[in-house]
Amino acid sequence: MTNKKNRQNKWYHITLCYVILFLVPFTIIGQQTTDSTSIEKPSKFDKFNKKAEYLFTYIPVPIYSYSSEAGHTYGLAKFNVFNLYKNDTLTKPSRLSEVVTFSSEGRINASVSTDLMFKNNDYLIISYINYKKTPEYFLGIGNDVSIDDIEQISTNRFKFEAWGLKKMKVKNLYAGIGLDLTDYFDIEANPDSYLYSNNVIGNEGGFAFGLKAIAAIEGRENRYNAQGGHFAQISYTLYPSFLGSEFKFSSWEIDLRKYLNPWSNHIIAFQATTFGTSGDVPFYALAQLGGDKQMRGYYKGAIRDKILVDSQLEYRLPIWNIFGMVGWVGTGRVASKYRDLKLDGFWLNYGAGLRIMVDSKHQTNLRFDWGFGPNGIHGFNISFAEAF
Repeated sequence: MTNKKNRQNKWYHITLCYVILFLVPFTIIGQQTTDSTSIEKPSKFDKFNKKAEYLFTYIPVPIYSYSSEAGHTYGLAKFNVFNLYKNDTLTKPSRLSEVVTFSSEGRINASVSTDLMFKNNDYLIISYINYKKTPEYFLGIGNDVSIDDIEQISTNRFKFEAWGLKKMKVKNLYAGIGLDLTDYFDIEANPDSYLYSNNVIGNEGGFAFGLKAIAAIEGRENRYNAQGGHFAQISYTLYPSFLGSEFKFSSWEIDLRKYLNPWSNHIIAFQATTFGTSGDVPFYALAQLGGDKQMRGYYKGAIRDKILVDSQLEYRLPIWNIFGMVGWVGTGRVASKYRDLKLDGFWLNYGAGLRIMVDSKHQTNLRFDWGFGPNGIHGFNISFAEAF
């Protein structure tokens, strides 16, 4: 998150070049298609796209980006949606996702995540494992932070979380339990850092082992590109000392979503969430505004506190063939307590995105999102599946 004009220009130019380079092959092939009197005969573009989808099933997508903070970042990303059971039209698809990136500035990020849906949708197991070594940009704690107070801290993190859900007798209701293991270590900051001058909890890292209880109502036909329906989830995680947690705290999250299909392939999607914490919460476990799914364009972690609320409204529409676009507006803020959530402190978020379908069978998109906020806040993200 920066308001320096030269950084903005550099970021926009790099983003534009990346998108142009990605789209040129599709544009050339699309221009080479010829008219046909036979509806059943696929065009050259359709033939190419079918081959591309097949290759995408097996070959990771190269990733490259540049910013003055992270330097040159190279990596590979893989995202697959698949069915665990052949010839089963009832059980919803599962997902496997892998990402690994390296930066010239020393950033490392490697993760594997899964959603496994079992026979007749009776059981769902979700897991995530991640290691990251990265400089983070920190403004302090609270909603009224300033870019003038920005500082860089270095962190190492290992995280593993998993939970299992079972379908209940009530329609679309799932419930289950899970665990969360997180270890932050080798944290480095300047001697006069906010972390040390304010004796912030967790400034030397720490281990946390949490037990999670979770319930969800799953009313979507497609978890990764919902065309209608609804979704609601509530979870509570406790980090007790008897399991080895160095800090005693708890966290909870509520996630509500609704999807409307007013006319052919046009989707209006709404999401409202809150994330809260209590107890001796280390700074890295506080609620953090921003990221690639909510308040897109805001640097995640720059604005953080014990409580977070946010919401977003998104319009998704088709353009042509495998291409689509979205536009959204959102708002959110953090606070130390719910009663401190004043209306005049909410941050504005808006943006637009390009969608390219890479799996027509499961309606899965590759997404490019440009997010913005006031005072020069901006960000660009490439990812798979919809943000929510």
